[in-house]
Amino acid sequence: MRNRGRTAFIVTYLAPATLLYGLFVVWPVLQAIGFSFFKWSGLSSNKTFVGLDNFKQLFHDDVFWKALQHNALIFFVGGGAILVIGVGIANAMQGEGRMTKVLRSVYLFPNIMSLVVVAILWEFVYDPNIGLASSLMKLLGLWGMQKPGGPPVDHSILGSATRALPAVIITFVWFAVGFYIMLFSAGIRQIPQEVVEAAKLDGADGFQRFRKVTLPLLWSVGRIAIIYLVINTLNVFALVFLMTQGGPDRKTEVMLTYLYEQAFVNSDYGAATALAIANFVIVMAVSGIVLRLTRKDPTGVVAH
Repeated sequence: MRNRGRTAFIVTYLAPATLLYGLFVVWPVLQAIGFSFFKWSGLSSNKTFVGLDNFKQLFHDDVFWKALQHNALIFFVGGGAILVIGVGIANAMQGEGRMTKVLRSVYLFPNIMSLVVVAILWEFVYDPNIGLASSLMKLLGLWGMQKPGGPPVDHSILGSATRALPAVIITFVWFAVGFYIMLFSAGIRQIPQEVVEAAKLDGADGFQRFRKVTLPLLWSVGRIAIIYLVINTLNVFALVFLMTQGGPDRKTEVMLTYLYEQAFVNSDYGAATALAIANFVIVMAVSGIVLRLTRKDPTGVVAH
């Protein structure tokens, strides 16, 4: 009787959350899977069943593969920078100096700003005439000088085919890094102080303690951070859309900006939902690979 009453309590307690999750998460996903098998404009009830044609078309779509490459670049370049900066600043913030207090007060500032505000702010930073980045490049002489009778020097950043994606990645890093600093700071605070003190007694300096003690004991936190980065970089949309709309010439196109174009510009909801399903599968697959590759803890403890 006791077990039966406990089971009834658990079912009753979980039922509302399970119902809401099924209604607002599972059901829309199932609907998207269904829509991906149709040719549908999204504006009428007329849908034409095409089977796997939307996925075949996506597989042979050069724009999709280009967008996926850009997502991968954001993950490896931007995500790598976030991990390095996040761990470094989190470790530096463990002291009690004046600079530490300053860092603690400002590192989450970008995260409390709306992405719309962030995008507009960095558009001003990259403005070719008055932007801070452009002015700095001119000051350092990195733009080059216009040759007599030659074409004018291109000072554009977000309008440049070679500079736009790096500029977006820098903005993404600036916006996202605060969360990872907080994550790693929490992980460092969980490291037993007796381990750190033992390393000090053994003569390890600050860098050696960081390399031999802090980094290995942050393994499980780093694992979580990489999964977050996979999800965030493969699902990046608002920042890219607001800053470049995927241009110029699709040089900053990512999967979700291309999805937006297919759905709301081309009115091809079948292709858009097929792209959404492909994005979902890629995120899950990459997350699974990361979990598999990071399963072994270098300290000798199996990560769970």
